[in-house]
Amino acid sequence: MTIGNLLAVLILLIPSSVGIFYRWRIKEASIVAAAIDLALSTIMYYFRPQTGFFFVQNITIIFIMMVLSVHLLSTVYSTRYLRGIENMGIREPTYYLLLNLFTVSMIFSLEVNNYGFMWVGIEATTISSALLLITEKTEASLEATWRYIVLVSAGVAFAFISIILIYYSLGTLSVSVAIASHPHSRIIVLAVSLALIGFGTKVGVFPVHTWLPDAHSEAPSPVSAMFSGVLLPTALYVLYEVYEIEPVQQLYVWFAVISIVAASIFIGYQTRYKRMFAYSTMENMNLALLGLAAGGPLGVTGAILLLISHSFGKAGAFYSSGNVLRFTGKKNIAEINGLGTSMSYTSASLLLSSLAVTGTPPFGTFFGEFLILAEVLSLRMYAQFIIVIIFLATAFISVNYNITGMLFNGKGPHNERDRLMSAISVISSVLPLIIGIFYLVVYIEVL
Repeated sequence: MTIGNLLAVLILLIPSSVGIFYRWRIKEASIVAAAIDLALSTIMYYFRPQTGFFFVQNITIIFIMMVLSVHLLSTVYSTRYLRGIENMGIREPTYYLLLNLFTVSMIFSLEVNNYGFMWVGIEATTISSALLLITEKTEASLEATWRYIVLVSAGVAFAFISIILIYYSLGTLSVSVAIASHPHSRIIVLAVSLALIGFGTKVGVFPVHTWLPDAHSEAPSPVSAMFSGVLLPTALYVLYEVYEIEPVQQLYVWFAVISIVAASIFIGYQTRYKRMFAYSTMENMNLALLGLAAGGPLGVTGAILLLISHSFGKAGAFYSSGNVLRFTGKKNIAEINGLGTSMSYTSASLLLSSLAVTGTPPFGTFFGEFLILAEVLSLRMYAQFIIVIIFLATAFISVNYNITGMLFNGKGPHNERDRLMSAISVISSVLPLIIGIFYLVVYIEVL
């Protein structure tokens, strides 16, 4: 076994082994496992697994590091967030066990060189994360859990049909072989089209997105951060690997554009801040889908830059939302005023994360969006370009109008009671800004 293959296996085994500590210090073991995994993923950048059971490309390692980074942040954040839940729907050790298995399922989906196993990994994310939705044990969270299970499982059934058609046409489910084969058959076109419905359910493609706002808004904030920040990008990665077999460009591009339009409209009339951020995730995922479908160096680079920056920005938005919910007990945007004076650190992270996820310069999301739209223009997709620009502006105004109202309208007493939760939200929210500045400096040096 090569060093790269060993690293790929260890990254799966270490969080899986946390269950050994179920009855003793599983919280601490989860943090240590998450930190070790992140370190191993950086080493794997230099020692790549051999193509065989694993298929790890440059883009794969970026996604793995993204998943493990948000997992580490969410695990640390959870140690304080769970203290405020009076009547948990699951036991605290079970929560950490499921959080680790959730992460393992995503990493498995990213590493494996088989569409069938990718499907298994994506389905496993549903199984491992569903119970996390009822952590806070409310009727709304229970309803959201059932809707999540039913809708996503139904969608992934279409993905399973897509995989059957791939095997029927190519005689293999190897990702590396299928992408290199260039089959050009109607069956493959049908398979790739069905994958858009199947895996697109997990990505948040309209109209199979309806589980997304309920699950994100009712899940504990660190789980919402995992959903938005890394689960949807993982599903998008799998969808893109299917798309590469036979690009059905116009279908994917128009579904992405329509989904952006729908998400922007939905954002405009949300009354709860977590649901608003959920629809913002839908908008960003479909913008990344647009970049991947458009293809080219600009489209793909822009999509990756957008996804990396969005993962931390949206995680920061949900960590900040968790702080607000924990210390005010309010979920509605209209009920919250004066956060700028009452929760200064949370206010800073909420503002930064909101600017990040709406593509404000010089955040990394802005440069990602810029590259994607540049690729769309280069392909002379003028109608798609104009539609996307209009509705990106609509989403920008809606999100930031609501957030600035929560921050600057009125005054409130000091209510920042947990420094660790505030620190995690600030760190996560600042990272997209650092990514953007780093990209800008590198781009200027290249010029």
